[in-house]
Amino acid sequence: MHPDLEKMIALQNLDLEVRRLTEEMAELPKRVASRAADHDKARKQLATINDDLAKEETLRRRQELDIKDHRQKAARLRKQMDVVTTTAQAAALEHEISFAETEIGRLEDAELESMERTEQLEAAKTTSEETAQNLAQAHAAESSRAKEILERDRASLAEVNAKRNELRPTIGEDALAIYDRVAKSRGTALSEGVDQRCSACQMMVRPQRWNDLRDRSNDELMLTCESCGRLLYWDPARDAPQKKPSRNESIAASIVRAL
Repeated sequence: MHPDLEKMIALQNLDLEVRRLTEEMAELPKRVASRAADHDKARKQLATINDDLAKEETLRRRQELDIKDHRQKAARLRKQMDVVTTTAQAAALEHEISFAETEIGRLEDAELESMERTEQLEAAKTTSEETAQNLAQAHAAESSRAKEILERDRASLAEVNAKRNELRPTIGEDALAIYDRVAKSRGTALSEGVDQRCSACQMMVRPQRWNDLRDRSNDELMLTCESCGRLLYWDPARDAPQKKPSRNESIAASIVRAL
């Protein structure tokens, strides 16, 4: 393996960690904002329920006053019935009394419906208050957790960047230029060759190139994947074929397990 490849493998691991930390740090405020939005939505829903409760209370007060007015009117009209002198006057008074009684019945039914809606709103209010309280706690916990993670990530990022800054000058200028160019276009510059494939793009590596990649005498050779352009490296420990046990070894192992 080219000596710069080993350093670039380490550099890529550091670059990937920088990316992970940077993305995590960028995501933290979004998660806190999402919790805050959920809490704000719950508070608005609770405020709407409280407004609806207030409207129902106002409606019932008005209905009670209207019922009282109609009852007083009906009582007054019944007294007038005692002094009427004509059939027409009696019929007119009876019509007005009937209308007042009908309105009383309608308003009482409406008042009952308002009370039923109030019961439902009270139940919804209890649930909404619990939800808002839980979301407030979740928002506070997420904010505290985000603060801790942010402080930790900043410290880790500073440490990783220090290692990167220390490592980059030790890599050959040409090799580093290739690394930066490929990493900029592909996201990563290096890819491990495993089972005669590029592990990044999963394309097969030609047999001759694969043999060259595995040839330990090619210390000055750097090969790229012909499909994605990434620099290839091969880890003999990782890609070594697993030795299959012989028939006698399998039988012996079975006997040991049985004992």
